[in-house]
Amino acid sequence: MYYDFFGFREPPFSIAPDPRYLYLSERHKEALAHLMYGVQGQGGFIVITGEVGTGKTTVSRCFIENAPAHVDIALILNPRLSARELLSAICDELEIAHPSGATIKQMVDLINQNLLKAHAAGRHKVLMIDEAQNLSADVLEQLRLLTNLETAEKKLLQIVLLGQPELQQILALPKLRQLNQRVTARYHLDAISSDELPLYLSYRLGVAGMRGDVFAPAAVRKLYRLSNGIPRLINLISDRALLGAYAEGEHEVTAAHIRQAAKEVAGNKNLGPKPSGTGLKPDLSRYLVLAASVLLAIITTFWVYQQWSAPDVITQVDAAPVELVRTVQRDDMLGTKDEDQLPAVADDTPPAKAPNPFRFPEQALSLPAAFRELFDIWGLAYSPLESPIACEFARASGLDCLERQGSRRSLEFLNRPAMLMLQDEAGNRGYAVLRHIDGDVAQIALPEGLVSVSFSSLESFWFGEYRVLWQLPDYVNTRVDENDVAGEELWIGVRMMELADTYGESPADAARIKRMSAQQQVRWYQSLRGLTVDGISGAMTVIQINNDLNAEGPRLVGTKPEGKG
Repeated sequence: MYYDFFGFREPPFSIAPDPRYLYLSERHKEALAHLMYGVQGQGGFIVITGEVGTGKTTVSRCFIENAPAHVDIALILNPRLSARELLSAICDELEIAHPSGATIKQMVDLINQNLLKAHAAGRHKVLMIDEAQNLSADVLEQLRLLTNLETAEKKLLQIVLLGQPELQQILALPKLRQLNQRVTARYHLDAISSDELPLYLSYRLGVAGMRGDVFAPAAVRKLYRLSNGIPRLINLISDRALLGAYAEGEHEVTAAHIRQAAKEVAGNKNLGPKPSGTGLKPDLSRYLVLAASVLLAIITTFWVYQQWSAPDVITQVDAAPVELVRTVQRDDMLGTKDEDQLPAVADDTPPAKAPNPFRFPEQALSLPAAFRELFDIWGLAYSPLESPIACEFARASGLDCLERQGSRRSLEFLNRPAMLMLQDEAGNRGYAVLRHIDGDVAQIALPEGLVSVSFSSLESFWFGEYRVLWQLPDYVNTRVDENDVAGEELWIGVRMMELADTYGESPADAARIKRMSAQQQVRWYQSLRGLTVDGISGAMTVIQINNDLNAEGPRLVGTKPEGKG
């Protein structure tokens, strides 16, 4: 139809999950990174959630195409199955012969035998389940039991659950607490941002064979407002808008084309703002009362929201712009390839008495108060009134923010005091600043000082979201522009000299490492530490370098702090 008119080889905005058309926004890179990390781990669950149309299935297809060579993937697309039917489907995907009337026990035994054979052959089995929000609690529990299949060294099956946001709510049910604790990586895939939309459009047009701009700037802005950044809606509206422009003989898509296309895509439902002319006289007093209530709510929540989700520059050392609240460095991966190999940190403090349970909301802090306590640990006096965006204050002080989703193991691996986001069953939120942790004893920072509580009681309110501060390398604030790599290479080179002497297998090996380029040295160190090997000295790489070289700064695990700073 319009393909020849615009010069396309194929439709650029098909909603089929074609990995070639996957535009890797920062969020999609993070989701894919979580998947790539997970299959290098030791089993358990990986959970990827996102609203309808945000690209979960496309990300999973990209992962399948790029999975490591030793990984075998079984994909379940229809999860509306009983426990027995699901096990039968898993057997089919893993090519395990089983009788048509096999019992659950028989199929579990067959799966176990298959996993043991795969492990002996150096293979790693991954089970991916799409639309996992449709799994019942009983079926999820059966999946958890499958992850009990293990050798002395590792679990034999990795399970990836992809689903809509309600999947997280299902996993949070008390009856599924054991499964929820086995989630080793989780990520929520959000819509793309307004800044990324032009790049998204250009990427898909380029894959389809066209170079140049087809969408007018006003059309791009209208498209974002009407789609809310949901890739599927972007594709549907864009495809229809191209058809409309073609019908009019126009080679540029305008805002009017987008508006009309959105109406056609939505049918009777208007994707954009609702028309104001209804022909009815509104009760102004009712609307004024409602507006006042909304305004009051905005005023009371704006302060917290501004600091938690304000756009900012990335915390990676390359300073590429992204949205701070979703910053995850490309070398993050939440830890080593085998968490059991994390180095133990000596703690000579005598065993403490059983700590008191954490009291929510009495001991929870507001977001500004939590930032004050976190900065205080680093010896900085933070004033929310003077610096409304806390992470800008951090960068001005030589630090940066890193927000992550993880587990206690993730916190220990980073080994930095952390701000935890807490929530109770009623949905009330608060924050706790974790200063030190030793067994089940957690020290939290409060305005009156450090208080010891039971980590297990604190953990019952924590669903994995946390933020830490980390020390920026000196060269970040001194380089002339982002292309100035001399300072970075010098910083890396100095530290790699010491790391090579410490971790080189022999003097000759240490000498070989020292002769490498800065990027090669970073890749060597990332491989050593189980990080994503990409040669980029991002936040996780820098943090681990500082840990290994005992750089100054507060630590979460190790010698117990005597005071708040």
